[in-house]
Amino acid sequence: MELLRWFFHLIRNPEDLIASAIATGYPLLIMMAIIFAETGAMVFFLPGDSLLVTAGVFAANPKYGLDLLQMNVVLSVMAVLGDAVSYYIGRRTGPALFNRPKSRLFNPEHIKQAHAFYEKHGGKTIIIARFMPILRTFVPVAAGIGAMTYRRFALYNIIGAVSWVVSMTLLGYFLGTMFPAIAKRIELVIILVVFVSILPAIIAFVRMRLGKKDSDASARGA
Repeated sequence: MELLRWFFHLIRNPEDLIASAIATGYPLLIMMAIIFAETGAMVFFLPGDSLLVTAGVFAANPKYGLDLLQMNVVLSVMAVLGDAVSYYIGRRTGPALFNRPKSRLFNPEHIKQAHAFYEKHGGKTIIIARFMPILRTFVPVAAGIGAMTYRRFALYNIIGAVSWVVSMTLLGYFLGTMFPAIAKRIELVIILVVFVSILPAIIAFVRMRLGKKDSDASARGA
């Protein structure tokens, strides 16, 4: 039980997580495993944005021995591989879903619609989802289920993975270099990054609610 508490404490505190990883002497391996698991193993509750930003802050301080370029390369590779595995999982389950009979909870037509959507809009969806917690875990699976062409998926997977990893670590590195004291208030940076990450989802939800209210008002007026 104590071990479990310690594990969840580290997940909630990326600063402690990276400090513990550095203490083991294998910080990159631990970060690689987390970035891969968040997508490839669909463990959506692992830190993503906050881990990368915090890693960038640590890399700005030479005493921690984190090389920014090396970190960006290996973590980008793991992010690409994680999404590729998730896509494969979705692609493997897709045919079985196509062949399932229609029921109250499942309609095969929705899978066909998903395929059409990902072929038309899937590229930007995959890239944008990289910057949104939870969505980046499940969007690759949905792309696989929707039978998005793998060549098309792979291109946007690489673009999204590299953009996400590099932008987050560089943000942390910049803050750690320009404002060394930020390391003592890293939790505020993490809160801001997470808020910005989920902001598009909040805006989309508000727009949907407002649109629904306008539609209901128009229906009553008619």
